[in-house]
Amino acid sequence: MIQSKMTKKPLTKARIGVLMGGQSSEREVSLRTGQAAHRALLRLGYDAVAIDVTGSLVQQLRAKRVGLVFLALHGPGGEDGTIQGLLESIGMPYTGSGVRASAIGMHKVATKALLAYAGIPVAEGTVIRSDQGRSAGLPAGLHLPLVVKPASEGSTIGVSIVRRRSDWRPALRRAHAYDDEALVEAYIPGREIGVSVLGHAGKTVALPAVEIVAPGGFYDYAAKYTKGRTQYLCPAPLEPDLARLLKDLAVRTYRTIGCDGAARVDFRVTQRGKPYVLEINTIPGMTETSLLPMAAARAGLNYDALTEFILRSALDRAAGRIGARQAQPPVRALAGGRRTS
Repeated sequence: MIQSKMTKKPLTKARIGVLMGGQSSEREVSLRTGQAAHRALLRLGYDAVAIDVTGSLVQQLRAKRVGLVFLALHGPGGEDGTIQGLLESIGMPYTGSGVRASAIGMHKVATKALLAYAGIPVAEGTVIRSDQGRSAGLPAGLHLPLVVKPASEGSTIGVSIVRRRSDWRPALRRAHAYDDEALVEAYIPGREIGVSVLGHAGKTVALPAVEIVAPGGFYDYAAKYTKGRTQYLCPAPLEPDLARLLKDLAVRTYRTIGCDGAARVDFRVTQRGKPYVLEINTIPGMTETSLLPMAAARAGLNYDALTEFILRSALDRAAGRIGARQAQPPVRALAGGRRTS
């Protein structure tokens, strides 16, 4: 078992602004993540304030005298490098991945291209732009069922499984309502697995895999955020070789995208045990039904310790380089987890 390791006193006296909410379609989930993280920081003794992100964010940060930011934003404007770029421009340290990794990780098409180039298995697929949508037929070389999703959305928003030809155009319209690009992929029958990764100072560790057993086999928005609706198996009941493979692929994905702090890699695994990476989440949810805190708890890292671990990525930015701080990071204490260097 992994043992929780937290410092006895706060790592910083700076005021922490927990950014949440925003205007994306994932606003409500972001508020829940942010409120939970804010409570954890207060329990740990930090000077933390909750900030619902508006167009006057810079003024809010200055008025509240924030010294560093804990990002709890989800979706466009929060995970896509936009807010990260703003914070970089004013010299404000923030948690999680940087501008480039956030932008790539949020855009499923860019993520998929980069992973395929790195030899990481992804589903067959293509991209259809909104100006092609009215005339676009079923893509050549792909067969029903298909998955149609916006290129830059999270929480399964705008995603459809196309099982009949009559579902094709409505699925495209739904995806294009959220993004000018729709990613169309072969549907992969099998199991849905999430593997969270923690990274610090060049070290990475994959947490126990979580299998998602959703009603009807579709892990949609309601299945994700309605307590008790979906069954989670943690650790996932996997053969040892497959469990190791998923952890290795999750760490490779994390490193290929260039992530920092916490991230989660989502897989589909066929009945024959072949995994495919669906996407990576660079600011994973931290609600009561979220996979990251669930996996961390199984590994012995409680919610507060996990929150403080994520905080370290902002402190590293404040120090000017990864690993500049001398405090022992929890990732080095995760005995029993799979670690790579």
